[in-house]
Amino acid sequence: MTLVTTILIGIIACIHLYIMYFEMFAWTTRGRKVFRNFPKDLFEPTKAMAANQGLYNGFLAAGLIWTFFIENLAWKFNVSLFFLCCVAVAGIYGTLTASKKIFGVQALPALIAIGLLLLNNYL
Repeated sequence: MTLVTTILIGIIACIHLYIMYFEMFAWTTRGRKVFRNFPKDLFEPTKAMAANQGLYNGFLAAGLIWTFFIENLAWKFNVSLFFLCCVAVAGIYGTLTASKKIFGVQALPALIAIGLLLLNNYL
């Protein structure tokens, strides 16, 4: 795996750690500022739902971080590809169902990392 791909995976993991924090711990405070179109009276009732989503983002981050500790190159490639695909699918789904901004923040970096990973593996 190239240094650029490794750095990009680290950035994506950090993004997902932030999303985890945001959805699990700052949903009713910061969430109101970020999601201005979401009815203000629904933040408190959806707090548990957002925390659940945050937990899943934490799992995505953990999977990406795990790739830094895998020494076997085939396993490192496969685990990296799996978690990046999970991030890309989540980002595309979020883009289609929640906000177009999600594509640039979540899906696009994952798709670029997938492309770099595949390019590096097959060259």
